[in-house]
Amino acid sequence: MQWSRIAVFASGQGSNFAALAEAERAGQLGGGRIELLVSDRPEAPVARRAEAAGIPSLLLRPKDFASRELYEAGIVAELQRRNIGLIVLAGYMRLISPVLLEPYAGRIINIHPSLLPAFAGKDAIGQALDYGVKLTGVTVHFVDGGMDTGPVIAQRSLAVEAGDTAESLAERIHRVEYELYPAVVAALAAGKVELDGRRAIIRA
Repeated sequence: MQWSRIAVFASGQGSNFAALAEAERAGQLGGGRIELLVSDRPEAPVARRAEAAGIPSLLLRPKDFASRELYEAGIVAELQRRNIGLIVLAGYMRLISPVLLEPYAGRIINIHPSLLPAFAGKDAIGQALDYGVKLTGVTVHFVDGGMDTGPVIAQRSLAVEAGDTAESLAERIHRVEYELYPAVVAALAAGKVELDGRRAIIRA
């Protein structure tokens, strides 16, 4: 199984998916190739982005399966058929069960709009604004069985400005995401990330 063979999971607009696809086109994904989009919402705009980019899609509605486990078993079968080595969550709005997590342990990453462990879970941007922090940011982390609890791979901070709204802060956070996520995926695809316990080290 090669880390360079990537599946991106997304449920919505797919802006991070688009940033990753653009990085691949520019030769900036560490030799990684996006082999598959997986989405639980066939009608989502990300599916159209994948089609336009010529990337195959696996579009499955969870409600068409008797259980979450059977839904994920279908995904795992396709990932293994394509020899996928790295799963990149990019706005995938579903919790992952052991059916998917166990065969890909240590090979699933996610991006979160806060400096974890602060403001895990939903609406991290709103949580940060409500708390009144002066600094927030973006975290890329490995996925484990918890809610945004996996080892941190990379983080980037940005200031919360006076008068920021959820929309204005989200716009700046997204710009950071579009730079940071492809860089981390490139490092993983190139085999430059080592994990020592909870400590991830990115080699030059």
